[in-house]
Amino acid sequence: MLSALPNSSLGVELQPGRPPMLRVEAAVDAASWAAEQREALRAVVAEHGSVLVRGLGLRDVAGVGAVLRGLAAVPVVEREAFAPRESFAEGVYSSSKWPPNQPMCMHHELSYRLEFPGLMLFACLTAPAEGGATGVADSPAVLDALPTELTERFEREGWLLTRSYNDEIGASLAEAFGTDDRGAVESYCRAQAIEFAWQPDGGLRTRQRRSAVVRHPVTGRRCWFNQIAFLNEWTLAPEVREYLVEEYGPEGLPFNTRFGGGDPIGEEVVELLNKLYQDNTAREPWQAGDLMLVDNVRTAHSREPFGGPREVLVAMADPVRLADCSPTVEVRVP
Repeated sequence: MLSALPNSSLGVELQPGRPPMLRVEAAVDAASWAAEQREALRAVVAEHGSVLVRGLGLRDVAGVGAVLRGLAAVPVVEREAFAPRESFAEGVYSSSKWPPNQPMCMHHELSYRLEFPGLMLFACLTAPAEGGATGVADSPAVLDALPTELTERFEREGWLLTRSYNDEIGASLAEAFGTDDRGAVESYCRAQAIEFAWQPDGGLRTRQRRSAVVRHPVTGRRCWFNQIAFLNEWTLAPEVREYLVEEYGPEGLPFNTRFGGGDPIGEEVVELLNKLYQDNTAREPWQAGDLMLVDNVRTAHSREPFGGPREVLVAMADPVRLADCSPTVEVRVP
């Protein structure tokens, strides 16, 4: 779990527009270093929301898994993924399979679940020739920049995620739920306060209402914590949106978001959210061997378009329950 920690003794480089950075000697053993600096690293993340560690020389899945264990982080198994990943080890995955020329806009990982990772680890094994940075944005700063009226509405209503599962776009039923057994999927949905309806073609449609604003479980700071903009139809490239609407209909999009009461979220709201994220984005081009640690509640992350091969592993850890984050919308689980 996340915990309150003393100030870090590590020397952190702070520059405007770039994530906090630590540089280590290339000869260091990554797992041993992570274990030795565990408390200091966690203190940096607690203070700044993220940190990029350069010089660890991470090269493979085994090394990333060893760092995860060195940090004494509790792995999180991904469920309800919006895009397929490859699972390499407990809690360690490939990046989401998303078109390289399309951005993955700012979001908090699995923020639509009742339990989500408190800590994200990103490890770059192969840096792209161009682009592909994993940007970060401070969610309290984004929240403070939002119009009061809009914030108050989201606090009252929360946000609604709608999904239509199929085998063509996004994560399949089996990839999202770990099974394609109808009974098991239904049991999962009931336990997670997800409304569901099977379609005549065998597909599944779901709806889940969640809080858009939460309090950090350790600091108590109010955070804009959701995937409202990223999973909304207006964030899609126009040609992609037009194709999906034509193919599946406006109610059958692979994913979409609404106000918690069910009203559509206008294009202007989504544009505002993405602009505020952009205004508060810190980015640093990846170098092979880099490690980034991100507080998933305090800090949103993105993936920018890229060219050339890119391999960035993702680890999810330190589960946090939504119920422990002072949600503004009550979620009733049978």
